Amino acid sequence: MTTPRFLDEIGAKLSELAANSPARDIEKNIRAVLGSAFSRLDLVTREEFEVQREILAQARQRLVELEARVAALEADRGKRDEA
Repeated sequence: MTTPRFLDEIGAKLSELAANSPARDIEKNIRAVLGSAFSRLDLVTREEFEVQREILAQARQRLVELEARVAALEADRGKRDEA
């Protein structure tokens, strides 16, 4: 019965050592530095990028429609001016 308890204690000690290791501190520091660097780069998330891409596609489609409409109006006006 003492063997499982002994193994639990060893596991707890190993977890404690891993949590307090310098590698954990280095990882936290690297994450903080990278997070700071990325925040200064003015990056956007994939979701924000996709939303803007969809808005741009809609604007392009609307522009094509409006250009066709203006061309039709100009052609109609040209016909009336000739008459």
